[in-house]
Amino acid sequence: METQRRSILKKLLTSVAAISIFGLTSKANTGMDEKEVQSITTSDDVPLFSGSTKLGNMIFIAGKGAHVEPFEIKAHTEIVLKELEAELKKAGSSMEKVLKVNVYLNDIADYKGMNEVYKGRFGKKPPVRTTVAVAKGGVPGDSLVEMDCIAYI
Repeated sequence: METQRRSILKKLLTSVAAISIFGLTSKANTGMDEKEVQSITTSDDVPLFSGSTKLGNMIFIAGKGAHVEPFEIKAHTEIVLKELEAELKKAGSSMEKVLKVNVYLNDIADYKGMNEVYKGRFGKKPPVRTTVAVAKGGVPGDSLVEMDCIAYI
């Protein structure tokens, strides 16, 4: 599994580097399919952002938050992880195929509680992760935690 993750990540980074350095943008040059977008819309059906985007065998999941009571980090982390998992399954992937996770905490004091729920959710070889506490104003929508991820299919 780890070798497969590294191979896919290496291919992705090579493609991104080729696009950045040489300006290669055609499907033939990158070896990737056109992106498939699942958009999140506002009440007037104008796309606000994409909930997930596929490019080739990669899936990029937008940030998921928990906008409900109780306002407790373990409960919010559980909700967010379940939403990520549902989005990954819908795209044909799984938690075990996640390569990168970004975690945004409303308060860095919640780091330990978030980790208790997070641990073991991505299989025996967890993805790389970045965790930050957001600036003044907090995570949008009163969530105590928000996460996004990149996975392969």
